[in-house]
Amino acid sequence: MKPQFYLKRAYEPAAKEDGYRVLVDRLWPRGISKEEAKIDEWAKDLAPTGALRKWYDHDPARWDEFRKKYEAELKVNEALHPFMEAHARQHIFTLVYAAKEEALSNAVVLKAWLEKHWK
Repeated sequence: MKPQFYLKRAYEPAAKEDGYRVLVDRLWPRGISKEEAKIDEWAKDLAPTGALRKWYDHDPARWDEFRKKYEAELKVNEALHPFMEAHARQHIFTLVYAAKEEALSNAVVLKAWLEKHWK
């Protein structure tokens, strides 16, 4: 059975329903402590590369190109399959991100990729 994936901003309070909370940003969210964030795992290696993140800079005009470039990175990301294998029994994931706009967050792209490729 494939797990359920949800998205939540790091600045929103954690909830029991979140399941396994995975921070999917390369940088830790500003102004929030590790205790406050209640992150189960910080999966930096699933985030876009630093160069792609800096190029994108959450510019809405670059969203479509960012999404394509990030999907290309995910295709060759060696951390993804070990992550999926390590969490094969997990049923609920919340992908935690810091971006102000959920729709423009790398977490949206990662969620779609995981939903499509999870075995």
